[in-house]
Amino acid sequence: MSTVTEAISTPGALKRLADEGVSVWLDDLSRKRITSGDLAALVTDGGVVGVTTNPSIFQAAIGSGEGYEEQLTDLAERGVTVDEAVRMMTTADVRDAADVLRGVYDATEGRDGRVSIEVDPRLAHNTLATVAEAKQLFWLVDRPNVMIKIPATEAGLPAITEVIGLGISVNVTLIFSLERYRAVMDAYLAGLEKARERGLDLSQIHSVASFFVSRVDAETDKRLTALGTDEALGLKGRAALANARLAYQAYEDVFASARSQALTSAGANKQRPLWASTGVKDPAYKDTLYVDELVAPGTVNTMPEGTLKATADHGDITGDTVTGRYDQARADLAAVEKLGISYDEVVQQLEDEAVAKFEAAWLELLGAVTESLKSTLTSTLTSTLTSKGVDA
Repeated sequence: MSTVTEAISTPGALKRLADEGVSVWLDDLSRKRITSGDLAALVTDGGVVGVTTNPSIFQAAIGSGEGYEEQLTDLAERGVTVDEAVRMMTTADVRDAADVLRGVYDATEGRDGRVSIEVDPRLAHNTLATVAEAKQLFWLVDRPNVMIKIPATEAGLPAITEVIGLGISVNVTLIFSLERYRAVMDAYLAGLEKARERGLDLSQIHSVASFFVSRVDAETDKRLTALGTDEALGLKGRAALANARLAYQAYEDVFASARSQALTSAGANKQRPLWASTGVKDPAYKDTLYVDELVAPGTVNTMPEGTLKATADHGDITGDTVTGRYDQARADLAAVEKLGISYDEVVQQLEDEAVAKFEAAWLELLGAVTESLKSTLTSTLTSTLTSKGVDA
């Protein structure tokens, strides 16, 4: 792992993002990043004020076993199931990262300093199991600055309401469509209303809505390229920004409503939009495209390491690049739709693929940990027999 902080000695662009009201979170976590001090340095010197994880990130971090040897040995000795082993390793990393970010959490009164951990992706279409898993993860991590990630599937919506209603902060993930995003905000407000009925302190409940960006361009551009006309090719690279900007307009509308204002008056926080999937997929695009062009107050941008480095090095932060561009955003999406590319079809496909991708990564992680537990037990047994003079 390269050290991100080596590229962020003078984080001018990252500082400008903060000045514009954008919270910079890191979309990555590993035990090595924590134990090496890299995460702490990013928080102290690099402008990072939060961390997001997902099944793919943990698969990459834990799959190799690097940094997890001692815990794997202990887990193998205890004979735990592979599911329990993965849960213990992931929550341990999130707990330690939350401790690193606790100062930010305290300084911002819970707004930032957050670390997110996702419910088992195999539960994406099971409301009751998602709620149970969210409660379990919140209990296991046992840190006030954890956020539980719940996917914005149809089954996830009522789970969001219930978990928020229990006073647990939530990062809603895998949002691609404007319609689903409005449903997510409605679920959040309903959860706050439940929390208020239960007498909970609304000011302690925070949430972000992770609206995915680059994947929208990747899929739409593929379809535009297949059409091949000058008009189609001229629309490449515009759908994702248009979609995200209209999401921000929806955010402004919903949290200016009388319903939201009543909750705010009772101490509630707005559910901030979080731009996810901000690393460009097409090398023809500037590597900071989804940072430079999505600057708006009250947002979060969670960046993979490469995007964070690129933004620190040559990000072009010129102020708000979202509000005031809604008419153009609508025109861009309408132009794509006019060519026969269905918006509803694209965003549903992206949601289905994202759920499947995270489930596949989780299953791959379970497989890797299964092998690690087996090899650890074999190594321990061999060592024990050898020490007793028995030929293994």
